[in-house]
Amino acid sequence: VQLQASGGGLVQPGGFLRLSCAAAGLNFRLNTLDWYRQAPGKQREFVAHITSGRSTNYADSVKGRFTISRDNVERTMYLQMNNLKPEDTAVYYCHTVYRDRDFWGQGTEVTVSS
Repeated sequence: VQLQASGGGLVQPGGFLRLSCAAAGLNFRLNTLDWYRQAPGKQREFVAHITSGRSTNYADSVKGRFTISRDNVERTMYLQMNNLKPEDTAVYYCHTVYRDRDFWGQGTEVTVSS
C-alpha cells in the first residue's frame, strides 16, 4: 500500500489550500481514509475521515472550514482547507487501515503565516 500526499505550502491567514492523497495497492473504494496532522512540538492529531460510503467526520477545530472528499475512479482523497489559521500549521498525513495494518503517507507541510 502506498499513500502519496501533496498540495501543502505557505498560505496567509484566511487563505485556502487543497491537499491530495493518491493511493495504490489497496481496494481504494472499500477503505475508510483519514487525514491527521502534526504541529511542531505536538502529537499527531486526527483531522477528518471519510468512509467507503462517503460518511465524514471532523475534528472540532476544523469543522465548517475543512471538507474531506474522495474520488474512487482517481483513487485519490482530498482535503479542502478554507479560512486557514496559524494554528493549522502542521505536517498533514493521510492514513488508512488495510488488512489490519496502518499505512501512512509521507506528509505534506502546511504553513499558515503572514
